[in-house]
Amino acid sequence: MRGRQNPQGSMLAFVDLEARVRADHPIRAIRRLADEALGDLSALFDRMYAEVGRPSIPPERLLKASLLMALYSVRSERAFCERLEYDLLFRWFLGMDLVEAGFDHSTFAKNRARLMEHKVAREFFDAVVWQAQRRKLLSDEHFTVDGTLLEASASLKSFKRRGGGDGGPPDDPGNPTVSWRGQTRSNATHASTTDPEARLARKGNGREAKLSYAAHALMENRHGLLVDFLVTTATGTAERDAVPVLLDQARQRGFRPKTLGADKSYDTVDCVAAVRARRVTPHVAQHTTKRRSTIDGRTTCWPGYALSQRARKRVEEVFGWVKTVGGLRRTRYRGVERTGLAGYLVAAAYNLIRLANLLVRPPVPATA
Repeated sequence: MRGRQNPQGSMLAFVDLEARVRADHPIRAIRRLADEALGDLSALFDRMYAEVGRPSIPPERLLKASLLMALYSVRSERAFCERLEYDLLFRWFLGMDLVEAGFDHSTFAKNRARLMEHKVAREFFDAVVWQAQRRKLLSDEHFTVDGTLLEASASLKSFKRRGGGDGGPPDDPGNPTVSWRGQTRSNATHASTTDPEARLARKGNGREAKLSYAAHALMENRHGLLVDFLVTTATGTAERDAVPVLLDQARQRGFRPKTLGADKSYDTVDCVAAVRARRVTPHVAQHTTKRRSTIDGRTTCWPGYALSQRARKRVEEVFGWVKTVGGLRRTRYRGVERTGLAGYLVAAAYNLIRLANLLVRPPVPATA
């Protein structure tokens, strides 16, 4: 018998959000782990807000909203708030019922300064890492480092000579015609008027240059989980300059690095010396094209060197996810600090997915 639509809507309906999300949905494990990490930050959240006044949007809800934006590739905070009005899974993840009103997208901007002041994104990322550490899923000694470029939220047309002098007024204020034929542009003489902290950089020879930031990942080798994610200004030596910072922060978190895997771009005298000065063995790929490598047979002869070189390929999976799914291929924010806040939240989302998969499927014993 043919079914027909009922034009008369129901006057009373009861919707159980818990029943709408299937029992084996991976988002359940992610929410459980995220709530556990946020519970560890409750004292920090108490210090962030005054004891009197109008109650704010719970900071736990804002952080979980940022996780959803990374997990489901939501392009903007405005788009997320619009989707929150009708997406039952989003409301379930944030602990909201169907009657409760959503929040405006400006809530994110108004609370971002408070989150940066108290370094909440990094604290939340560390709390997620601690979830893995308590479950003995992290390697305490063997790590991999790598870097990439994140395209800044600024057009090349905004890259103008410092102090002006680029000509008269634009022919079209909204979309001016710009020609750089015969001109030399560099970070020393030019800067973006949209995002002054972005720098002109390119991924390799023959590639186009874009306004970018540098992102650096420190990954443990056992299960490919991130233990740090740093965003800095893009320079020609940014990848190697971040290595001492990442190793020092790893020790502050309680790790004891013994080996550090990396690709051949880290095979320089200064970088290898900085790693060895911290009593860490540099398992860096040898760069022998028209030069002599700083890594010799005393390092490459050990079996652990080959294991580190094989494990370091996993870090490319990290960058692939944070750019394609997490939305960091082109950052939404301006400035190193704001981009770094978003980077930590996307990195935390990646770790939560990895943790959920590892806890559902028993991990294979690793040698690292």
